[in-house]
Order: sequence, then C-alpha cells, then structure tokens
Amino acid sequence: MSQTSSNTVVDAETLTARQVLGLASVDGVDWARLHGHQYSLVSKRAVVRAMLHALAFALVAGVAIPTVNPLLVVAWGCALGLSVVHAFSLDKRLRNAEMRRFNQDDVRAHAMTSANKGAVWSLGVVALAALGAQEQLSSIWIILCFLVVCSTSSRYSVPLSTIAFLAAASVGPLIVALMHSSFLLAGVIALTMLLGSLGTFEMARMRVGGRLSELAMQEKSEVVSMLLREFEEGEADWLWQVDPNRKMRSVSPRLAFAIGKQISEIEGQPFLQLISGDSWKTGQFPPSLHELAEKLKRRESFSNLTVKAVINGERRYWELSGTPMLNDSGSFIGFRGVGSDVTEKHESSEKIAYLARYDTLTQLPNRLMLTEALGTALEYSQRWRSRCAFLMIDLDRFKAVNDSLGHLVGDQMLGEVARRLKPLVDEGEVCGRLGGDEFAIVVRDAADRKRIDTLAKTVIAALSAPYHIENQVLYVGASVGSAIGPRDGTKVEEIIRNADLALYRAKDEGGGVHCEYEPSLHATAEEKRQLEFSLRTALENDEMMLHFQPVVDANTEEVVSFEALVRWNSKVHGFVSPVKFIPIAEDTRLIVPIGTWVMNEACREAATNWPEHVKVNVNVSPEQLLEPDFAGTVVRALSHSGLSANRLEVEVTESIFMRDAGVVRKALEQCLALGCSVALDDFGTGYSSLGYLRKLEFTTIKVDRMFVQGAAQDSPESLAIIRAVVAMADSLGMTTTAEGVENQEEADLIRRLGCTKIQGYHFGRPMPAADARKIFSRGALKSA
Repeated sequence: MSQTSSNTVVDAETLTARQVLGLASVDGVDWARLHGHQYSLVSKRAVVRAMLHALAFALVAGVAIPTVNPLLVVAWGCALGLSVVHAFSLDKRLRNAEMRRFNQDDVRAHAMTSANKGAVWSLGVVALAALGAQEQLSSIWIILCFLVVCSTSSRYSVPLSTIAFLAAASVGPLIVALMHSSFLLAGVIALTMLLGSLGTFEMARMRVGGRLSELAMQEKSEVVSMLLREFEEGEADWLWQVDPNRKMRSVSPRLAFAIGKQISEIEGQPFLQLISGDSWKTGQFPPSLHELAEKLKRRESFSNLTVKAVINGERRYWELSGTPMLNDSGSFIGFRGVGSDVTEKHESSEKIAYLARYDTLTQLPNRLMLTEALGTALEYSQRWRSRCAFLMIDLDRFKAVNDSLGHLVGDQMLGEVARRLKPLVDEGEVCGRLGGDEFAIVVRDAADRKRIDTLAKTVIAALSAPYHIENQVLYVGASVGSAIGPRDGTKVEEIIRNADLALYRAKDEGGGVHCEYEPSLHATAEEKRQLEFSLRTALENDEMMLHFQPVVDANTEEVVSFEALVRWNSKVHGFVSPVKFIPIAEDTRLIVPIGTWVMNEACREAATNWPEHVKVNVNVSPEQLLEPDFAGTVVRALSHSGLSANRLEVEVTESIFMRDAGVVRKALEQCLALGCSVALDDFGTGYSSLGYLRKLEFTTIKVDRMFVQGAAQDSPESLAIIRAVVAMADSLGMTTTAEGVENQEEADLIRRLGCTKIQGYHFGRPMPAADARKIFSRGALKSA
C-alpha cells in the first residue's frame, strides 16, 4: 500500500506577517499553490483597475488644470499611463500563476511595480501642489482616496502589492499637507494609510487561512481517493481478518489466491500456521514472524511490517498492516488489516544492497564495505586494547597490460586476482577491491605482527605468478603497504591514508615488496605536497634555469654537443634536486609545460651563442611524447630560435615504450622527419631494448654509466655489453655515447672499446650557460 503524508492544518492566527504577505513559506505547504492562486485573481480585474486610474487622473486633471500649466498635467499623465500599462501587462501575465513555478521573487517584483505606480501618483500630487494647486489638495486627496479604496478592494488577494501602492500613493499628499500646515488633512491621510494597510493585512490573513484549509481538504480528499483507487486496482493487495484465537475469518478471494488454497481450506485455520511453512512444525520461525506473533499477542496496531512467509514451499515476502477490532462494549474481537506481496520489491532491495557493498566485477567487498569493516575493527581494537591492520595492495605493471591488450583482458585478470586473494584470508579478515587495480585486506586481530608480513608476502607471491588469459601468459606483480590501528591512526581515513603512503613507498622501491607505515612517510608526503605547490608556479616566478653538460668526440675530445639539464632554484625551498622534482612533475603532468620551456630555452641558447657544428641534446619525458602536438612544439622551438633541425637531438629513455608505444613511435618519427636526431638514453637498463631498436631508427645509443663503471672495474659482463652495443650501433649506422666517464683511465678504456662520444665529469660537470660559452672562447675543452 502506498503512503501519503498528511498536511498539517495551520491556524490563520498563528501565521506570521511574512507568511501572510507571501515573503515566507508555510511549513508543509506548497508555496506556489498557496500564493499563486491569490495572484492569479489579480489578472481578472486588471482592466477595471486601469480604467479606475484613468478616471481618477481625469478627475484630478479637471481640478488642477485651472491653476496649473496644462503641459505639466499632460506630462504627468504620460508618466502615469506608462506605469499603469506596465502594471497591467504584469497583472495579465499572472493569470497562470497557480500553474507555473510562481515564487517569492515574483511577489517582490509585483509589489515593486505597484509601489512605482503609487510613487508616480505621489510625485504628481507634490508637483501640482508646488505649482499652484495646493488649495485643491483636499479635493485631489478625496479622488486619490477613492482610487486607493477601489484598488484595495480589487486587490485584496495580493496584500504586499496593495500596501506598497497605498503607502507610496499616500506619501506625497501627506508631505504636501504637512508642508502647508494642513494638519487635519495630514492626520486623515496618515490614518487612511494606516487603517487601509491594517485592513488589507487582516483580509489577507483570513484569505491565506481559508486557502490553507482549502488545500488541506484537497490533499485529504486526494489521499483518500488515491488509497481507494490503489486498493481497488492493486492486484497484490488483500484484506485479512483473524479472531481472538488468531484464526482466519472472512477470507477474501485475493488472500486465498495469495496463500494458494481455497477459501474453505483457509477459513478457521491459524494465520501463522498458514504462512510459516515447515517452520510451524520445528518451531524455528524467522524473526519477522516472531515480531508479527508478538504484535498479535499484545494486541498492538502495526503498519507496513515485512514478514518472511513460506507459501507452498516458496519463500515470499508480505507487507502487513493491522489494527485490533473492538465491539460496541469495548471487548477485543480480533484483528483486521491489509497485506500485499512485496517479494519482487524486497529482492530488488536486497540486490541493490548487495550492489552497494560488493564489487560487481570481482564479487569482492567494495570500498564501502571495506571501510565499514575497518571501522568495526578499529572500534574492537580500541575497546579491547588490541591491534588491527589494513593492507593496501596495488598491481605492478597492470596498466601496461590493460593498455596493450584491452579492458576485457584487464577485467579477466582482475577477476583472477580476486580468486587468488580469497583463499589467503582467514576468519576475521575481509578482502575486497578498492577500485581500479587496488585491493585491500582488513585484519581484525593483528596481535601477531608476523601475520601481517607473512600475509603480505603471500599475497605478493600469489599475485606475481603467471596468468593464463586468452591463450596468453601474462605477468604482473604486486606491492603492499600496511598500517596498524590504532597505532598508525584512530580513524578509518587516517589508517587508509597511511597504508597508501606505505604502498607509495613500496612502489618507489621498484614494486614487489611490502612496506609498513612509518611517521617519516607522512613527512615525505607533506614535503612532496609543498614541492608540488611551489612547482606549479616555478615557471611564472622565473625559478627554472638550464645547465649544460658537454659531450665530446672520443678521439679528438672536441665538444660536439651539450646536454640541456633543467635546474630549479625555488624562492621557498632553495635549490631542489632534479631527483626530487622531476618525478613530481611527471606525476602531475607539470613536466609538459616545463619540458616545452626547456626545449625553447635550449634551442635559443644553442642558436644564439654556440658554434654551428655544436648540437644540443634535450631530454623528453613520456608525458611530453603523448601530447598530440609534440612535433608542433619542436617545430615552434626551432622556428622561434632559428636553430637548424640537425642541431637538435631528442633524448628518450626506454620507459617511453611502456606507455602508448604507437603514439610515441609516431612522435619520434615526426622528429626524425624534421631532421632532428633521436638518442636512446640509459640503454640496457630497462626492457626489450633490441625490439625498440628494430621498431625505430635511433641516431644515437647512450651507454649507461652503470656499464661504464663496471667496465672500469674489469667486469666481464659490462665489457661484453659495451662491445656488443658498439658493434650493433656500427652495423645499424648509429653513434654511441658513453655516460659517466669520471677519469682519464675510463676515457681511454671507452676509446679503446670503440664508443664515438663521451660524456661525464672528466670532461665537464653540468654548468650554467655562461660557463658553457667560455669553453668555445678557449677553443678547446680541458679534462676536468
């Protein structure tokens, strides 16, 4: 059965002045229906009011023209006519006020229009009196008083506008009467204005009170009609009645149909027995049937009680309402009520409740349920002075799988992750999905600290095993961050935040590890937050600068290029290491505008101050290459600086191919087409390097300093790698640059191994642009 809220009847005497005037709403009453009806009545008498104003003006003009310049009267008449026409058009627009969304702004606008009209009358009277018609003031006031009385009676339904017109129209004559010491007339005018306003207000109060009663009756009538119609048309509703022994009486056909038996089989049978199924024999009743039995036993009225019933072996849900019946002598003679089958509604509610608390993809508890479980665990820990734990799990390299193989494969992998996690949790532990590729485990009892670390390592091992999906073998790892409650926080938000900080540290360490929260992590996170805030304005504040490190020919030791390296001297934090601010810039995509600035400044410096044979090397991040107009950025840097394209070498690392490889390859091919060089930096330290060399024709391969240092220490592996890289580069027509050369012995070794270019502290540290220019003035580079 549907439910309706009953309207509260409001006494007219309890209405406030603002409610009567339409400036405030009445609780529980539709404001538009209450006042819109009143204002819609105004339009019905708009023509009559306009004619009354015209008549009143004609009478005043007839009185004033013998003593006042007729042109003034005509001018006043024009102004009055405009205000009357404007008010007339506004009144006519109110004819549908009850139907549209009429509001308090409309009330104020209408009152303002009425006040303006009254003000025009007042100003006219003042002007007439000032120009010689003061002797006719009494006659003019009588005419104006006639107009006010007629206007009040025709606009009783809009009290605010009526009072506004009355007050505005009376002010002018009152001022003139006082100025000419006509105190009797002034008293009459003031008294008329006061009594007219009070009378209008009281009439409005009665009108609003009557309208409230009318609306209340309408609503009650609508509710009764709706209930009757709903009951008559609703196929699922039925009447039920039991005697003092709770046995069925006066069984209706609909109730018999709902129970699935004939009326003769139901009449006289215990109500609870009919709807309890096998539980009648066992005595194991559902809680809802116990509640119904208690209501019947205590003879209490009840409404919309949902009862779990068993009808012919099938579980159903009924919604019952009932009230005790009394005979003329006041004796209890049973219960009577209505009921309906709400099984579909109840099952839908259960499904909605399930969806609200469980993840549809993995069938694991979702973030809401995890936070509730963590909150319960924290309460338990604080009450019993124990410990709980929250483990946050993030998949390593999942994004690469999702981007390269598609979301369908990614979803299947997440489902497999959920299946692997479920067996790992014990009783009292809740495993769920936070969202994306993040999962979590709530441990209610974490008294055994070893359990947390053991569980984390078990999770990492289980999720790092190969995945067989769509005839492919896929590998992802997992990182885990944990926080202990209440040690690491007494609130759910604090525990989750601190576990996230620990997870962030685990990811920073390369993934595949478990990190516990430490207070220092919060300090690190706060430092990063402050650096990010300052980094956002670094370019605007002119805090960025470029340093240049020379790259020399391995044989002649002449400078062939400079690598441009960005440096940040913050006004707040001082000099900030690139190791700190570059990762922040990449995470926040601030690296894109910073990289554009580096490209422009490096090209300008090289074109303006360097010899024409010296190149400039500019590092480019994956975020820059994924920009749709990266090639346009390069073109603009070259054209604005005047630098030849063959003097610009774009340096990238292997990590760019872990993003959208197709977009990256296209961007670099466009750079090559412009005539720029492309260098592969840190070769051999990342992923499938040889595959990348096959896909894209790099100009230069830079050998990482790790191999250079290894070769200097006679590492066979490092020596073999450098020889292999040099041989491969020679065969592909590429040059090689050895990084990290710090002394003459290393330089001689690299030269013997066949590298074509050398870069390192031995030939120069990163230096400001001015120091780089001095190298050219000396004509040669001396070993550092």
